Amino acid sequence: MLRCYLLLGICVISVNCNSTAQKSKYSISHPLKLSGINSKVISDLDITGDTSNCISLNQCSNITIQNCRLRNSAKIGINILNCKNIKIINCYFEQVATGVYVFKSQQVNVRQNQFKNMQGPFPRGQMVQFDEVTGAGNKISDNIGENLPGKSLPEDAINLYKTTGTATSPVEVIGNRIRGGGPSKTGGGIMLGDNGGGFSIAKNNILVDPGQYGIAIAGGTHISVINNNIYGRRQPFTNVGIYVWNQHTSACALNVVQGNLVNFKSADGASNPGWNQGNCGKVYGWENNDWNAPINASMLPKQLFAVQ
Repeated sequence: MLRCYLLLGICVISVNCNSTAQKSKYSISHPLKLSGINSKVISDLDITGDTSNCISLNQCSNITIQNCRLRNSAKIGINILNCKNIKIINCYFEQVATGVYVFKSQQVNVRQNQFKNMQGPFPRGQMVQFDEVTGAGNKISDNIGENLPGKSLPEDAINLYKTTGTATSPVEVIGNRIRGGGPSKTGGGIMLGDNGGGFSIAKNNILVDPGQYGIAIAGGTHISVINNNIYGRRQPFTNVGIYVWNQHTSACALNVVQGNLVNFKSADGASNPGWNQGNCGKVYGWENNDWNAPINASMLPKQLFAVQ
């Protein structure tokens, strides 16, 4: 039975466990739908979404979701709308349309989670998508994700859509490890500046066979792609390792691509590590990348996930 305990003024959702329940790390729960809630910790729950979002937050603040298992849903693992100061830590997502979807929110921190086999279909299919997320303190960091061929239908692993940080606190996409993508001919690894946005950074990520592309700047300003490792073997849907191409009417300028190691093959087998379409002005650091890096799939271990 779910109970709420006050701890330093914060409501902690937990379970009245008996000796049998204590044998499992998780406690079974129905999907949760919270609206207008402030200061709550949700932890150690196993939620099967079925036809619902596993967890939905609407106009909530100061919420931490940690150590949960969210899976088997035709919808979203954690759906966040109009919220502030949300932390998602050390959760496991499997067989959901999208892992974490965040709309018009601030101070969202998604870190140290595991994502397996996102199901889509488009426009879903992301491990994490920020949609019109704004301001300081937004982070997607140190997550692990894998989409297995024939068991998933992903789009972008990580997508920043109309999302803007600040000059002193850009949106951080840092230290993520991603393997697997396709067969979408538009989806790939990390998409920045989708339909505009700015003040974001993708840094120190490792991507292996992430899909049609590795990391992209599709528009926006003050976006940095720095010190990432991107490997893509030839597959029917593969195209390019890193690209910069403004595909929208928004501004695209003052962006940086440097220090990246890239080895990427297109569908015809040709090396295609990087492409600058030329409609974003000068891309700073473009010449300071290794476009023929001696890297391969072994950058990531065969087993990415801990046993769940």
